[in-house]
Amino acid sequence: MPDLRALQLKAVEMRLHITRMMEVGKPHHYGGSLSAADLVTALYFYKMHYDSANPKWEDRDRFLMSKGHCVPAQYAALAMAGFLNTAELSTLKQLGTRLQGHPAMHIAPGIEGCTGSLGHGLSYANGMALAARITDRPYRVYCLLGDGETQEGQVWEAAMTASRRCLSNLLAIIDCNGLKAMDSPSCAKSVEPMAERWRAFGWQVREIDGHDMAAICAGLDWAEGNSDRPSMLIAHTVKGKGVSFMEGQAAYHNAMLTPQQMAQAVGELEAQRRALEVNRG
Repeated sequence: MPDLRALQLKAVEMRLHITRMMEVGKPHHYGGSLSAADLVTALYFYKMHYDSANPKWEDRDRFLMSKGHCVPAQYAALAMAGFLNTAELSTLKQLGTRLQGHPAMHIAPGIEGCTGSLGHGLSYANGMALAARITDRPYRVYCLLGDGETQEGQVWEAAMTASRRCLSNLLAIIDCNGLKAMDSPSCAKSVEPMAERWRAFGWQVREIDGHDMAAICAGLDWAEGNSDRPSMLIAHTVKGKGVSFMEGQAAYHNAMLTPQQMAQAVGELEAQRRALEVNRG
């Protein structure tokens, strides 16, 4: 059984790392990184198998951050899991850093693909899942997409391929926070009803609260038990989760914070961590 309180604490710690690694007065992708923190926490600290001392272990589970602009959440996870030194997080998007604004697998340990051109990640994940089958490896593949990203046609080509190939070792997760860079996904090419659409493409689908750690862990267990089709978790989240003035605001998709805003954001997250620590005790 998952230690839910420990995972909740890790999610708050991840949000603190995400916020602190982003420089004041420089645009950063706060909104989607914060909305995905609970999902990424559950993947790295409940479900996935890996060895931080051996990032290329052949039987490791693979994680693709398809919405690559939200890689700060993954960098935080990699530091917390021991792939990176926590001090390195402060080099995000600096010249010469390993921690680029989008994932760079050739320089950062634990990064499985160069993503961020939206719509490509699921195709990449399909290839990894097929490779596991061909080479008779036990690893599973996890791919996190944004809801706005599903307006890309290549996502649906990949969806057809995954179901046609019966990639039961593949789980895709949609961070369904209801906002893109400037507006709602429904303001462009609507893909609703989301769950019914994925089922029509041959996937097994489950909808969850993407901030409910128990529901997330149960969803990951459910997907692992599926034996004949790819699985989809539609995780309903809040953009900017954890920071009051960012929550549900498209303006913080990619924004610059003032020193005062940074202090408020860090202060709110530290208060959440203290509350969890007190309740745990």
